[in-house]
Amino acid sequence: MEISQLETPVAIVDLDRLEANITRLQNYLDEHGIANRPHIKTHKIPEIAHLQLRAGAIGITCQKLGEAEVMAQAGIEDIFLPYNIIGQSKLAHLVRLARRVRLSLTADSEFTLRGLSAAAYRERLELELLVEFDTGGQRCGVQSPQEAAGLARLITRLPGLRFAGLMTYPLNDRTGLFVRETKALLQGDGLAVERVSVGGTPCMWEAHHHPEISEYRAGMYIYGDRYTVQSGAVTLEDCALQVICTVVSRPTADRGILDGGSKTFSSDLLGLDGHGLILEYPEARIYSQSEEHGHVDFSRCERRPEIGERVTVIPNHCCVVSNLFNQMVGVRGDQVEVIWPVAARGALQ
Repeated sequence: MEISQLETPVAIVDLDRLEANITRLQNYLDEHGIANRPHIKTHKIPEIAHLQLRAGAIGITCQKLGEAEVMAQAGIEDIFLPYNIIGQSKLAHLVRLARRVRLSLTADSEFTLRGLSAAAYRERLELELLVEFDTGGQRCGVQSPQEAAGLARLITRLPGLRFAGLMTYPLNDRTGLFVRETKALLQGDGLAVERVSVGGTPCMWEAHHHPEISEYRAGMYIYGDRYTVQSGAVTLEDCALQVICTVVSRPTADRGILDGGSKTFSSDLLGLDGHGLILEYPEARIYSQSEEHGHVDFSRCERRPEIGERVTVIPNHCCVVSNLFNQMVGVRGDQVEVIWPVAARGALQ
């Protein structure tokens, strides 16, 4: 089948670019002795995760239990879940999963640790725990090396848990100092920080400047999008994920309407101007969206599209686009080579 035969809106993945992105980051991390543990929340597709593993990744990262379950069912055996798991139902789900795969986790509070400990102890399991620390992202994570060291010591006292290291997102200039100070605090306790896991596609090429880190988690690098292009992490030519839309209306001389709106691209702007880049009309601006309509201003374009014309859009944020489509269509040139179900789509629990 040719791409031109696909119904729109459709998400396509350029397989040559996808494979090149996988190889490029793997080679870089190998060169600097950093383990690669890619984040699958970007693509949510087991077949792509297996491509990353075959290229040299030591395991994968999942953001939610549901994602991890999908990947475990697909035969992936080493999964990092850097999220606070809370509640009896989720903890029961967690220990069932931990019996099937090598599972490592994070926590940033005594509350979370005690829940994990009780669940693991009941099932006679040992869970690997990394303490999450905040480097300024203002999401989860302890705020000081003293807090990190305190949780590390608590992990060693709680049954069913083993202290495995430290984790943060994103990598930045605060990371190294935080790790060094935490290590110094734990030295007297004889506690080794085995893993220092960091992440973030925009800063991935800076990893070799941080000797404290041992493991890298990047997700968006595999597809690329407008945000990662703006960050300098990838180029427009690296972007493997594209969304093909059709111009379904030209109500005025300057305005066009695409058949993809917020249910295709999401509403993420990420500080960018407009909701995506139209490759055929780079001067155009997708200035607004309704659920099934993309509102485009073509006034700055020398040529304007006709009704029925198909256009190719690089989305602002590839991760959310993945979660909006049931499948990704893998292409080489103008030919469809594979159709992958987005197996972990909607796995938010």
